[in-house]
Amino acid sequence: MTVDQVAKKLELETGDADLENVMAVIREQMASRKRTRTGRITISRKALLDADIPTGDDRFNVLNHILVPHHELIPMDEEESALAPWSLSQEGPDGTTRLAKELLPKILITDPAVQAIKESVEAEDDELPAGWLANRVVRVVRYSRSAGSSTAFRLIVESA
Repeated sequence: MTVDQVAKKLELETGDADLENVMAVIREQMASRKRTRTGRITISRKALLDADIPTGDDRFNVLNHILVPHHELIPMDEEESALAPWSLSQEGPDGTTRLAKELLPKILITDPAVQAIKESVEAEDDELPAGWLANRVVRVVRYSRSAGSSTAFRLIVESA
């Protein structure tokens, strides 16, 4: 409010000492409110530390979660022996024996567990060719209190 508006409300003259006192109180109140608001903003900005902001360097490994069963990538030379109990060996058209991995249940290459396996293997060996993970077999071991341990095999595919 302006001085004239305050004088009109209080029915005082413009040069009156009482009006000057009222205006001084109003100015003091306005100044203290401005300081308080500024102080709050400064405090909240100071409270925000750089250490509290996640940088994205630490990733959650889904394989370490208690609800995710154990996933293990089977080496290519051991696939035939691991799948031997299910007699997935078939004779090809040219008379050679091949492993019919396409009969296995599928797991997408975009699955978080497969991605975690991929990242851990690529961290150890940087000479892997592109597409090295497709058509590989994963052993999934689940444990249940009532049924015990069960093992399943999945074929890693790029699309469904």
